[in-house]
Amino acid sequence: MRSKREIGHDSKAADSAKPLESVHAARTVVLVAFEGVQPIDVSGPASVFGAANQRQPGSYEVLLASPRGGTIGTGTALAFANTTPLASLPPRIDTVLVAGGTEEGMRQAMFDDGLCEWLREVEPKVRRVGSVCSGAFALGAAGLLDGRRATTHWASCGWLRQLCPQAQVEPDAIFAIDGKIFTSAGVTTAIDLSLALVEQDLGRKLAADVARELVVFVRRPGGQSQYSAALAAQASASSVLSEVISWAIEHPTADLSVAGLAKKAAMSERNFGRVFTRETGQKPARFVELLRVDRARLYLEDTDWALERVAERSGFGSVDGLHRAFKRSLAVTPAEYRGRFSSRPRPSR
Repeated sequence: MRSKREIGHDSKAADSAKPLESVHAARTVVLVAFEGVQPIDVSGPASVFGAANQRQPGSYEVLLASPRGGTIGTGTALAFANTTPLASLPPRIDTVLVAGGTEEGMRQAMFDDGLCEWLREVEPKVRRVGSVCSGAFALGAAGLLDGRRATTHWASCGWLRQLCPQAQVEPDAIFAIDGKIFTSAGVTTAIDLSLALVEQDLGRKLAADVARELVVFVRRPGGQSQYSAALAAQASASSVLSEVISWAIEHPTADLSVAGLAKKAAMSERNFGRVFTRETGQKPARFVELLRVDRARLYLEDTDWALERVAERSGFGSVDGLHRAFKRSLAVTPAEYRGRFSSRPRPSR
């Protein structure tokens, strides 16, 4: 059974995107933008695929498109010129990636300029369709996320659930791949997703070379959280609960049971559980597990402590408890997480 947050290559994705032994024709990648697009949502993937082309020439042909073509503004000092109209794109497309941007610009593109209709028409003909940040709303409105795992910027996941009740929205995933549909979270996660796609196509070594050039991780696992779950809960809580949450964050080894937290808030257990869930969107037990995972992540990144000590100092009763929480929350083991994100130099053999 797959983990809730199994991110990256799944069996369906692997079948549809196996590395090619040789490149006979460039894979056409269409980056779809619109008025008000977030510039990094376009430039990040373009940089990844462009760097891959430098190492294996002819691997990709990257096209920048927009519903009507021409020059599009970004709401910043930048603009994208000479974009190709969607109706004028070549018939053979390998990958489509819809960028995110302003709500007004997205609505205009989706409903007035025919982006959703174009996505429904092109989806059966291409190998992969994906999105960056709020671009997921275009895929959702086109019906492409139904029955799929998906993600977007963490602050917009609730809205995506309302738009796509049949989708399994992952609120803290870096990116999600489900079959030929792939989605990524906010802004820079487009680079993580693009590196994963390059790895699918051209292999891990080339993707690692590209990551080194761009000075980024080879590929953050999708299970690395977009944000601190504890801080997110604190931001949405009332003043009383916010004080309790702050105390819990500072004391991960304390009694953080519902009874202990309710006593700290001077509330009954039943009322505390109900108010906490309503204000933060998660049950107290889940919040406690996530804040302890956050603390353990810091220890794994910044210390060389044994897992027993990490488990003790982050509030888990045992290494087994630490391991189960990491697999449940991040879909990786503590050792795997440390191997990917430790800031300490690895000892030489």
